[in-house]
Amino acid sequence: MHHFALTIVGRDRPGIVAQVTEILFNLGCNIADSSCSILGGQFAMILIIAHPEFIDRASFGAAFQPLEEADLTVALRVLKAGGELHPDLAGEICMISVYGADKPGIVYHVAKVLGEKKINITDLNTKLVGSGQRPVYVMMIEAVLPASVSEQDVDTWIAPLRDQLQVDISVRTIPQVEL
Repeated sequence: MHHFALTIVGRDRPGIVAQVTEILFNLGCNIADSSCSILGGQFAMILIIAHPEFIDRASFGAAFQPLEEADLTVALRVLKAGGELHPDLAGEICMISVYGADKPGIVYHVAKVLGEKKINITDLNTKLVGSGQRPVYVMMIEAVLPASVSEQDVDTWIAPLRDQLQVDISVRTIPQVEL
């Protein structure tokens, strides 16, 4: 099985997911992993797809042309063997939430502290909520804590940013559930 990373970006409208997945279904592709979101009015989707015979971009022919004609940007990247695998991230899952006035540098400063402490960010989302007169910047981070790091450690490392950025930051671990 050959794996590819497929990225779709463009102005949001209903039906994009259906259009993309119909093309993939008709090609005989399997969707191994995916994420999509609306970012500032733009639809953004990334998928890890697999096909038993396709080996490169040319294998897909003009299959994505209808998406491009619908003013969507399509990028396809061939993954090296192993690039499709779900990473084996040992450690406790942690949620870090940040709320405050919107200003440059919030994502950078929080991500810098986590990166310096070797904490792997597995998901990050930001949004502006509230009214136009009182917007609130919200950032939600899912991260994996190494075995030697506790929720309290992360809270201690992040604490100086609360005052520096004038935001509320909370840290909590998520218990894993076996199914």
